[in-house]
Amino acid sequence: MNRTIKNILNKTLLFFSVSLLTLSACKLHAQSEYEPSQKHPYGLPNPEAPEQVKDFEPMIGECNCKSTARNPDGTWQDTQNMVWKWKYIMNGNAVQDETIKEDGGHSGSIRQFIADSSKWYVHYYSIKFPPTTLPTWEGNKTEDGNKIVLYRDQTAPNGMEGFYRLTFYDMSETGYKWVGEWVDKAEKITYPTWKIECERTSKE
Repeated sequence: MNRTIKNILNKTLLFFSVSLLTLSACKLHAQSEYEPSQKHPYGLPNPEAPEQVKDFEPMIGECNCKSTARNPDGTWQDTQNMVWKWKYIMNGNAVQDETIKEDGGHSGSIRQFIADSSKWYVHYYSIKFPPTTLPTWEGNKTEDGNKIVLYRDQTAPNGMEGFYRLTFYDMSETGYKWVGEWVDKAEKITYPTWKIECERTSKE
């Protein structure tokens, strides 16, 4: 093999190597272009994801919040400050949130909309009560678009079957409210146990 043919082969191999590396880099970028970045610190919704991935858009960013929980005896605890952070994850196909509380009781959730069942599934975790299996709530945005309501089966202390219902409401660019409450299966009986009110501090 003479030197000319050798040079041609080497250049051809180099071209294909560079092309493959470029293709791999483009593919990797395409798989992460909606992740949180310096330009978009809370990520972006992936345009190929279900439209519902934008349901939590009013919460994306960071808010200062006031959290109040109920004691077992029915009285309410003192309100505590917390920061609630939200971002798009999984290249804009899901949402993750994290709470930073002044008492150290941090927690968070992974939120995915499953198109096949047309529901949100919310998997919750906490530093105070680390679960071996993540509890899951499921639900949707209401038809009027004013609330997001999620449910998980929970039996009351008296044995009555019901749900622990989570509701986001009064959602806007300036903040939102949230309430966790036990309800019976018919949702006629309501017993709130946790309330949070949030004011936005950062969107981008």
